Amino acid sequence: MDHFLYHEGILHAEDVAITEIAAAVGTPFYVYSQATLMRHFRVFDEALNGMKHLICYAMKANSNIAILKILGNLGAGMDVVSGGEYLRAKAAGISGDKIVFSGVGKTREEMALAIKNGIRQFNVESEAELKVLNEVALSLGAIAPITLRVNPDVDAKTHAKIATGKSENKFGIPISKAQEVYSIAASMEGIDVVGIDVHIGSQLTDLEPFRLAYKKVAELTKVLRQDGHNIRRLDLGGGLGIPYENSNQIPPTPEDYAKVIHETVGDLDCEIEIEPGRLLAGNAGLMVSSVIYNKSGEGRDFMIVDAAMNDLIRPAMYEAYHEIIPVIETTGSPEIRDYDIVGPVCETGDTFANKRALTPVADGEMVAFRSAGAYGAVMASEYNTRPLIPEVLVYGDQFSIIRDRPSIEAIIKRDIIPDWL
Repeated sequence: MDHFLYHEGILHAEDVAITEIAAAVGTPFYVYSQATLMRHFRVFDEALNGMKHLICYAMKANSNIAILKILGNLGAGMDVVSGGEYLRAKAAGISGDKIVFSGVGKTREEMALAIKNGIRQFNVESEAELKVLNEVALSLGAIAPITLRVNPDVDAKTHAKIATGKSENKFGIPISKAQEVYSIAASMEGIDVVGIDVHIGSQLTDLEPFRLAYKKVAELTKVLRQDGHNIRRLDLGGGLGIPYENSNQIPPTPEDYAKVIHETVGDLDCEIEIEPGRLLAGNAGLMVSSVIYNKSGEGRDFMIVDAAMNDLIRPAMYEAYHEIIPVIETTGSPEIRDYDIVGPVCETGDTFANKRALTPVADGEMVAFRSAGAYGAVMASEYNTRPLIPEVLVYGDQFSIIRDRPSIEAIIKRDIIPDWL
């Protein structure tokens, strides 16, 4: 469920008309619903009742500090994958004991930053990283809490570019080597082994891969405890999918997912961490764009909008689907036509949809891209010297710009001409 509905023929974000926001900030822009974010978090949190747990929002999905503040106020922790994300989490008021640090390429500087300022745990991805983290911790007179991310060799049945749990993926330590590497970690003076980490992919719409992976984690937990390790925390990652299409195929719910956790690891007396990102933020956001031109080609019609692949890269990168709807509701029995919906960037890849059945939208009118709250603004660029588009947060009948559109002048001024030119 989200809070983007038509009222009196105009699409609203909660109680604010999209047309009102467009008049204030121009198009294109992102708009997020605070009520939707809060609801998504609470549904997930309630699904895990009965287990000691912490929801660590995967902030790579949408790292705007206002979004982090909303979730932090609800009790969320944060899953970060860079020093920059760590500092964003801290800027949002998240305490270090609620931040987990993931990622395959943590640098010494990032490790030191987190140790000095507080960290819940590092999710360590390799023996080489483990060795460096031990050195950094000892140099600071500290002990670094860790889990080891194990790769369970489970097919997540998702897009190849966002699958992370198969043996050929770059992530984690092969589960067959886990016992050996845990033994090495336990011998290090600067390391405190607190648990196990696993993450098999993103946008999963089938619970069976989770079940297979978590069963392997349960088995490994028992083996490691027999070896003398105090395994007390299980970071089960994220990845539960959301409905991008308005169809009868609904992904599993947080309640369904929580049941799998209960059934596979619920008897181990471990604190459970999960790292949802897309599930919390995805359907809490829209991207709104104006139609520049309608154009008829050879056997097809094009709808050229003022948003482009640099603003929302998912369709170009992943062939991802976003439902596209008119901001002004169509009434009666309108004509339905197939459109290629494209942006102004001079690449064929700047295409949001091919042969999408839509009612006509006139030049100058607006369309909204649904399910754009995750992996939208965070993956945007200034390709073609197109400014990053504004982000707007709505709560009830009020809205606020939470990231402004930079001026072209500000973009140009960032470049530096060397003295010899």
